[in-house]
Amino acid sequence: MNLKEWFKFSERKTDFSTEIIAGMTTFVTMVYIVVVNPAILSKTGMDFNGVFVATILASMIGTLIMGIVANYPIAIAPGMGMNAYFAFAVVLAMGVAWQQALGAVFIASVIFMILSFTKFRNSLIDAIPISLKQGITAGIGLFITFIGLQNAKLVVGSPATLVTLGNLEDPMTFLTVIGLIISLVLMVNRVKGALFLGMILTAIIAFFQGLLVLPDTFFSMPSGLDKTFMQMDIQGVFDGGLYAIIFTFLIVTLFDTTGTMLGIGEQAGLIKEGKFPNIRGALLADAFGSTFGAILGTSPTSSYVESGAGVAAGGRTGFTAVVVALLFALVLFCAPIAQMLASLPAVTAPSLIIVGFLMMNGLRKIDWNDMEEAFPAFLVLLMMPLCYSITTGVGIGFIIYPLLKIFRGKAAQVHPLMYIFMILFIVQLGFLNH
Repeated sequence: MNLKEWFKFSERKTDFSTEIIAGMTTFVTMVYIVVVNPAILSKTGMDFNGVFVATILASMIGTLIMGIVANYPIAIAPGMGMNAYFAFAVVLAMGVAWQQALGAVFIASVIFMILSFTKFRNSLIDAIPISLKQGITAGIGLFITFIGLQNAKLVVGSPATLVTLGNLEDPMTFLTVIGLIISLVLMVNRVKGALFLGMILTAIIAFFQGLLVLPDTFFSMPSGLDKTFMQMDIQGVFDGGLYAIIFTFLIVTLFDTTGTMLGIGEQAGLIKEGKFPNIRGALLADAFGSTFGAILGTSPTSSYVESGAGVAAGGRTGFTAVVVALLFALVLFCAPIAQMLASLPAVTAPSLIIVGFLMMNGLRKIDWNDMEEAFPAFLVLLMMPLCYSITTGVGIGFIIYPLLKIFRGKAAQVHPLMYIFMILFIVQLGFLNH
């Protein structure tokens, strides 16, 4: 069997040149992650180069499996939101060692993998009402945006009001505003790779302002993986009782990945009569990516919505994903460039702010006139950034939603699993949170 037959080129009405262009398009739109992910996770004390290599290898593994086994034009990489949760909420705010956090990612990924072989996966996804799903996604978006604003010192601490506007006379803060405007202008004009191109242009401005120091070399052999490889502390997860963290990694990755796959599959015309062919292979690709990512030293992977750019360029088969993976391999030698860009908050903060905004899209699917559906989602959305914890936001939503249904006489409309989640989060937030 040749490549055309394996990837079903004729059946999906595509060819090599179209798939290659689609893969290049997807890659350019998501390559910012090789800068942003190490920049975020290195704040926990993890080695930047190690996370950089782990990010690329995990992306390659998951994306290759997605392309070769599942035959979908969907790329996989460490998810925005989960990396922020890993670093800022779990490690920095809760004081969990990054090795334990990696252990939680590993356990959640293995559970995800097991669920991908069973029908319980669908039950778990169906149990969570769409209003909460969208509220969680949007809440993570607000959390990411808040972190971006903090990193750039656009928002700073205030004794009187907790937070306030930062000093725009600060060169780095002002440069962040410029970088944000550049990225937004590129995006509204639908420029491919707007976020990454915005990073480059902001870095160029920073260089002429004397804020950016060029590295001694722009390319180097991959290094640092020995400092993150097999560093996950699985026993520490159980000793520390980090079960809510495992659950958060699992549930968010599960429905985020599934939602993205369905959206991209629909866009590519691959969903037939409401069915997603070979969805098990697609979910396994993400599960393997996350599992190997934890082993290598990075936060959970997820299917990237940026894959839609490649689909829009004509990508219809897994060969698009294979092209993305091969392009990631070339970036392995660009660690000095990534570290240079990541060293400037003004370069990475606009991406965080804009990605956070993009995650607001699902809020339109919530019926805001139905208070028993909308208010729990609103609490999730609000509490994640205010409590600096995705787990807390998820927990509050999972408690309030069933309670409102019970007092409205609609207890039977709530999936039994939601009641289990409610009890577990009452115990977690009420008795174990401190």
